[in-house]
Amino acid sequence: MNLLEKFPLKRYFTIGEVADAFNISASLLRYWEGEFPSLNPTKNSRGERSYTRQNILQIQQIYELVKVRGFTLRGAILEMDKMRLEEKKKKEFIQTLENLRKSLLDMKQRLS
Repeated sequence: MNLLEKFPLKRYFTIGEVADAFNISASLLRYWEGEFPSLNPTKNSRGERSYTRQNILQIQQIYELVKVRGFTLRGAILEMDKMRLEEKKKKEFIQTLENLRKSLLDMKQRLS
């Protein structure tokens, strides 16, 4: 149920396309926008939403947590925060390892 697979060449998606792809109502998507601050599609002057690929990935994550795994909205928010924190820690750890590697290579070059 990946919208990006259904419309691989599209850059923006309408609320109807997104709702149909996830088999949920447009009103549920609008409700989720209010509950999940990170879910913020752009709106034109008439208020019509345009969902990006990043928005689709967020909706997919929310859908997985709420509809598939049975999280409450509050639980899904907490889980997404936890996942973001873990991702940040992972990136910091990778950066630390890359810096260590660079230092070791510099040391090896100076010793040669």
